[in-house]
Amino acid sequence: MWKLPSFLARTLTSGTSGLPLLPDMAEGHLPIHVNNVRSRLRDIVGASTNWRDHVQAMQERKALHTLLAKRQEDLPPRRMKDSYLEVILPLGSQPQIREKYLNVYNSVRFGRILEDLDSLGVLICYTHTKQEKQPRSPLSIVTALVDKINLRKKVVHPDCDIKFTGNVSWVGKTSMEVKMHMLQFKGTIVSCLSQLHDGDYCPVLDATFVMVARDPENKRPAFVNPLIPESPEEEEIFKQGEMNKLKRIDFSTASLLKMAPTAEERNIVHDIFLNTLDTRTVSFRSRVLPPNSVWMEDAKLKGLQICHPQERNIFNRIFGGFLMRKAFELGWATACSCGGSRPFIVSVDDIMFQRPVEVGSLLLLSGQVCYTEKNYIQVRVHSEVYDADTREHHTTNIFHFTFISENEVPRVVPKTYGESMLYLDGKRHFAATMKEI
Repeated sequence: MWKLPSFLARTLTSGTSGLPLLPDMAEGHLPIHVNNVRSRLRDIVGASTNWRDHVQAMQERKALHTLLAKRQEDLPPRRMKDSYLEVILPLGSQPQIREKYLNVYNSVRFGRILEDLDSLGVLICYTHTKQEKQPRSPLSIVTALVDKINLRKKVVHPDCDIKFTGNVSWVGKTSMEVKMHMLQFKGTIVSCLSQLHDGDYCPVLDATFVMVARDPENKRPAFVNPLIPESPEEEEIFKQGEMNKLKRIDFSTASLLKMAPTAEERNIVHDIFLNTLDTRTVSFRSRVLPPNSVWMEDAKLKGLQICHPQERNIFNRIFGGFLMRKAFELGWATACSCGGSRPFIVSVDDIMFQRPVEVGSLLLLSGQVCYTEKNYIQVRVHSEVYDADTREHHTTNIFHFTFISENEVPRVVPKTYGESMLYLDGKRHFAATMKEI
């Protein structure tokens, strides 16, 4: 068990400058070591650490159906600070765990951070729904959506400890929005220890996840405790959660898979078509690539993962954080091959978990550069599972990543109508990201 000096523990539970941490939110909360997050989740649901016991463990959870609430009104309301948690990733003070988080540039791997955020988001929701008299939770809480992750730093150095904080910020009937923040202490670990009493650490990223609660067998929705804002600040945060829900509905309604492009977008596509016509011929089929450009069909990479039991979550399906890490790494490689230099992640948005991935699945990943502008690269990663018995493919996730490259990148040019729709979709996501950051 990792122990902090008493002065360090007190400092870690103080407010965070520059972040929307509410007064007294952290009062009385001691930080959790990052390695204990997954073990706490296993204890909460009664999951087995042995793969061979997973069937029996899931059978035992069926008996928890009687503990589910029939109505949301039957559950006691919670406050935002009731679900507040702090988690420490001691990269500076415990160098032995650092290598797992290192990339070849001697900075922190963002894919590993995605895994930690996913686990923390689930634990926060279980903290919100905890019933004192129930040793095990009857709820199966899973990630439904990564609404947004905005980064404040291009590079996260591995020589100083990292702190994650988060709490439930909005609640529906069966869903919960979770806001999380990642901070890093400034300087080396020696200077970190001397500066902690001054609160001298800086924000790294802000994340918004949406979790859903289901029954013990993860088959049907289940009610969760309502959330009661206690101050004008909390009222504003709760209202923002409701607005986020409406924005997602509007964005989905206007999807290019459902609606035709706008008049402005149709003009953009037609201009691209005209700029790529071969002026030496009078043909719709003869196309010429403009200078400093790349055809969209040449700006993609693919990958395959065999989903082993090691990557399972507490419900014996593939861990959502693992899927995000693999998608991000393919997206990074796609951006790197297109831009020709090291890309840095700027934002992650609109990751929909459409279908669970079973252990043993063949996971097919396809990374595509959809849109570029100056040094920015918008990448879409599509993941699907392949069933060898039925020979069917099923989409599981769509990931959207915004990168910034060290150098200006070639303009990506669509050739077909389908690629043009990908281009416009990427442009929409890029515009939304730029507006927010």
